[in-house]
Amino acid sequence: MSFDEIIDRRGSHCVKWDMMEQLYGVDPQNGIAMWVADMDFRPPACIQEAVKAVVDHGVYGYFGDDSKYRAAICWWMENRHGWTVEPDWIFTTHGLVNGTAMCVDTYTEPGDGIVLMTPVYHAFAKVIRAADRNVVECEMVNADGRYELDIDAWDAQMTGAEKMLILCSPHNPGGRVWTRAELQALAAFAKRHELLIVSDEIHHDLVMPGHKHIPMAQIEGITDRLIMMTATTKTFNIAGSHVGNVIIEDPDLRARFGARMMALGLSPNSFGLFMATAAYTPAGAEWVDQLIPYLAENARLFDEGINGIPGLRSMSLESTYLAWVDFAGTGMEMEEFTRRTAEGAGIAVNHGPTFGKGGADFLRFNIAAPRAVIEDAVSRMQKAFGDLQ
Repeated sequence: MSFDEIIDRRGSHCVKWDMMEQLYGVDPQNGIAMWVADMDFRPPACIQEAVKAVVDHGVYGYFGDDSKYRAAICWWMENRHGWTVEPDWIFTTHGLVNGTAMCVDTYTEPGDGIVLMTPVYHAFAKVIRAADRNVVECEMVNADGRYELDIDAWDAQMTGAEKMLILCSPHNPGGRVWTRAELQALAAFAKRHELLIVSDEIHHDLVMPGHKHIPMAQIEGITDRLIMMTATTKTFNIAGSHVGNVIIEDPDLRARFGARMMALGLSPNSFGLFMATAAYTPAGAEWVDQLIPYLAENARLFDEGINGIPGLRSMSLESTYLAWVDFAGTGMEMEEFTRRTAEGAGIAVNHGPTFGKGGADFLRFNIAAPRAVIEDAVSRMQKAFGDLQ
């Protein structure tokens, strides 16, 4: 597998490239798409071969007997994360945004408060508001370019109307890998305020060298309030398969979720199941082990180039492939640095305010692209902000 290969995704119904002009005013012929969180790499050969086998068979009927699929998930969690999962704990949703929506729908009522640690992945707030629940933004502390929890302030913020905490672990967009002590503090916070915890761990395989992800399920004493969410989609760049897993150990919580799934008539897409089963194998693990150092070097080059521009600061990534760049030091209004990035550099990126409180001075850059694209992006940013040099 060569991650250096340039793959032209334009005209392939790829939202990242085919929608960037409409949404961000960046021409895909000359610009660079660095917004949507998918990679510009092909998945590993084991996934491609699984899809080809289905196509070669040529009959696309209903999927039955998902025992190998469940076993693959259990194998991956045990071998890659040291987390023991039982097959009957696993539900399959249409990705984890759908998984989040299902949790909100199952365990809360209209008007309930749902806690987000902001800035955080923008789809959470969209789902919460669309379901007529209230977003409760608990802003994190930016401690010299690294996000930290502010539990005391959050304790004071709670009113009793809050019913759920959605945790992003590892964190998007800040790239934090939460420590055991931090996760224990969040568990205690949830207990004090009687909150269910929905832990979205979709980035858990994309952890930089020197860091280790701890599944929230390994924190003691919270099984009765914990819903775990994982997926193959981010790890293996198969987001279009729309397959995610909601994993629930507690039998009462599991029964409630299963009843809601049944009531809505939800069942997964067979292609996604074939792809996920093929991904969670030794061959898939080998591919991930090749991917991580490539992403780490991309991050190093990106951060070095961006941090060399006076007033710009890219948060050091502990996980994910999403660089979170702070423009506060430029003294510019958001409209100015956003315009320079889109028009001057020709780069489509996610705008910080969509991630909630604390995001106003930031833009999010996706660095999961061939090395030459990252080098080009850095050069473009240096020119677009050249007057600051």
